Parts: sequence; structure tokens; C-alpha cells
Amino acid sequence: MEKITSVSNVLVKETAKLSQKKYRDEKGLFLLEGFKPIHEAFVCGINLEYVFVNENHIEKYDFIKQKLISTTESVLKKISTTESAPDAVGVAVQKKIDTANISRKKKVLLVENIKDAGNLGTILRTASAFGVELVVLFGDCVDLYNPKVVRSAVGCLWKVPVFQTSDLNFFREQFKNHVKIATLPLSKNNLSKFNVEAPFVVMFGSEADGLSRELTDIADRDVKIEMKDNVESLNLSISCGIVLYELLIN
Repeated sequence: MEKITSVSNVLVKETAKLSQKKYRDEKGLFLLEGFKPIHEAFVCGINLEYVFVNENHIEKYDFIKQKLISTTESVLKKISTTESAPDAVGVAVQKKIDTANISRKKKVLLVENIKDAGNLGTILRTASAFGVELVVLFGDCVDLYNPKVVRSAVGCLWKVPVFQTSDLNFFREQFKNHVKIATLPLSKNNLSKFNVEAPFVVMFGSEADGLSRELTDIADRDVKIEMKDNVESLNLSISCGIVLYELLIN
């Protein structure tokens, strides 16, 4: 097994750069920090390039021992994006989705212009839990492979395909046979009495701006979550969870 203990090592420096989007895009790689994301990536067939592991925790990662690099806490601090270094940091190949089959997905979630990495990770986890078949990131969204997204998804990043686009015409063509549902705070249709048959796309806007006019205009139906008058809005990931539960589980 290879051992690297110097923070000045070339591979350590290259790995640390992957905390920045431009390097992730350039290399087509991303960081995995901690046991859960690394193990789930392995189980889901994600291509792991290599994994730096604290020399005191090698046995824990025996399932990928051919990819392991024994190292120290100081190196893990150098390459990690968390305040406390995890016992392992891996580098994996970004997964590319085949757009040829996305129109066949019947239960689709769209989120527009989402900027908060923690929210996106939580939404992906929720989508996986409730049986969403495809997530569409529309517009200017946070990078799917942002380390905080990966951590917040808690191993669910690859359990639901994620497709990103800013092309309204492409979106409309791909999902022309789907019922497109806009989530709007001023809708007259309460979620508790709302029913829809698949295929559908349920669409959420950002917390700051809501759903854009271009997506609202192509919606076939709209819906809102009933709330007390003294609350203006809910966190986006919580809203997604409530709506997905009602549409897919309840």
C-alpha cells in the first residue's frame, strides 16, 4: 500500500484543488469525505480514483484496499473541506447522465436556481427516500459536486439521476407528456386536496425569488402548502419534503 505523509506531495496538492469548482470541472473529479459517502459511492459503482485514509483506520476501508493511500491527520486536514478532518478523503469520477432516456422518468422533481449546497444535498436525500426518478437542476444552481452537497446528501447523491439544464425549450420537449406542477405560495389549490397521476414534474423555485415566470407560464397546474398566516415561507428542502411526501407516499 502506498503511503503519503507530506502535505507538499504533488498528489496531495492536486487533491486539495478539488475543493474549487473550476478544478472539479477541469478534471471531471470530486471529493468524498468520510466513510458514508465513500462507501455509498463504492456500492453504487462510482469510479473511485484513490482514497487517502488515516493510517489508524485502514481496516475500516478494507473494501477498497486496492485504492487506499495510507496517510496522516495533517494530510487529511490539507485536503478536507471540513473543520475537523475525517478519517478518509476520496477522489471519484463525476457521473454523467444519459439524456436520451430522461423523458421516460415519470416522477420528476425540478429545482430552479438553488444556491444553498446544504439544501440541495438534503433535497437529493429526500428525493431518494420518496421515490423520485429524476431531479432536474434548472438555471443557475450550485455545483452538484460541491463538497457540502456531497456531504449533505449522505450517500444519496447517486441513487437518483440528476440532470442540469438552462434550456427551456429542451426541457419542454423532453417533458411534453408530463403534467408540470408549479409550487406557488398564492395558488388556490391546497396540497392536502391535490391529486395528480404520473408522469409529472413538480417544480420549485429558489427561496429568494420563487419559481420564474418562464416556468410558471408552462405549468399545467399549481399548488401550495397550507400554512398559518404568521409564517411567510418554509425552507426549500422542507417544502420539497412535504410536497413529495404528499404526492408520492401519502
